Amino acid sequence: MFIGHFGVALAAKRVAPKTSLGTLILAAQFLDFLWPVLVLLGIEHVRIAPGATRVSPLDFTDYPISHSLLMATVWAIIFGGVYYALRRNSRSALVVGAAVLSHWVLDFVVHRPDLQFYPGGHTRVGLGVWNSLPASIAVEILFFGSGVWVYAVSTRARDNAGRYGFWALIAFLFLGWVSTLFAGAPPSVAALAWGGIAMWLTAPWGWWADRHRAVIGVTQ
Repeated sequence: MFIGHFGVALAAKRVAPKTSLGTLILAAQFLDFLWPVLVLLGIEHVRIAPGATRVSPLDFTDYPISHSLLMATVWAIIFGGVYYALRRNSRSALVVGAAVLSHWVLDFVVHRPDLQFYPGGHTRVGLGVWNSLPASIAVEILFFGSGVWVYAVSTRARDNAGRYGFWALIAFLFLGWVSTLFAGAPPSVAALAWGGIAMWLTAPWGWWADRHRAVIGVTQ
């Protein structure tokens, strides 16, 4: 799952209107923001294996700290707890925590059986939607498109930055996802990891665009 995670962040703005889109992106993508760091540190591992699935050329050999169900739950609790400590908003804290955990759920849908329930566990799970290109595209479009629609009808641009900054982010994500479908395998694991770290920029981009938009019906 790639842009589908961003769809969750966008839709979450509807139920947590006073939470920045940047925070929601950080939450929904937290596991993938953490993963490349752990790969570069040699703590988690991935192998480039063209043909591993129809959509992804990656063989996730081990990533229990970032992507096991137990640790995803721990990260969700930590993320939600920190948010509550800073903002004192229990509803929004629950939403951002749920956004973190949603990442594992969506990955479970698309990954082949490579996700663990807990570090050290032998059972690997995943429904394997990535083995079908049409099904993968349909799932991504469903989640991302729904999220964009929910955010777009729930907010309005205050100025041109809110209008064009937001839609530029959407275009960047969509075109970036499309390019991955045709780009082939990355040249190295290091290049893959650094590309993942570059995606961190989407969180401050979302925060900036969201600052220039108002939630309809909510006093800012």
